[in-house]
Amino acid sequence: QVQLVESGGGLVQAGGSLRLSCAVSGRSLSGYALGWFRQALGKEREFVAVIIWTGGTTNYADSVAGRFTLFRDFAKNTVDLQMNSLKPEDTAVYYCAAAFGHYYSIRESSLASLNTYDHWGQGTQVTVSS
Repeated sequence: QVQLVESGGGLVQAGGSLRLSCAVSGRSLSGYALGWFRQALGKEREFVAVIIWTGGTTNYADSVAGRFTLFRDFAKNTVDLQMNSLKPEDTAVYYCAAAFGHYYSIRESSLASLNTYDHWGQGTQVTVSS
């Protein structure tokens, strides 16, 4: 059974940093994709970033590019989202999700779609105060 567990959320002032972690168990991620999404109160869930596990290629939403970075740890089977220069508009519940549909290329636009992902974590709250 595939399980994804996020950790690392919290409260931070604008301009600060947080590092979220997603631990995956129950299945190898080799060749597959792991994405991060977020959902602010009253808004739809949106794409943040994605990494292709084997090659390590990444893609980021325009709103976070240059501020957020993905890191993978083969030994721990985790993907971390390092978030720097945080803004109040980054406040949201952050979710990690795994896509096992096929061996993905980072160029696939479907990786930004919620429907592509088969398994989701429970989410972790990130609050950025102004």
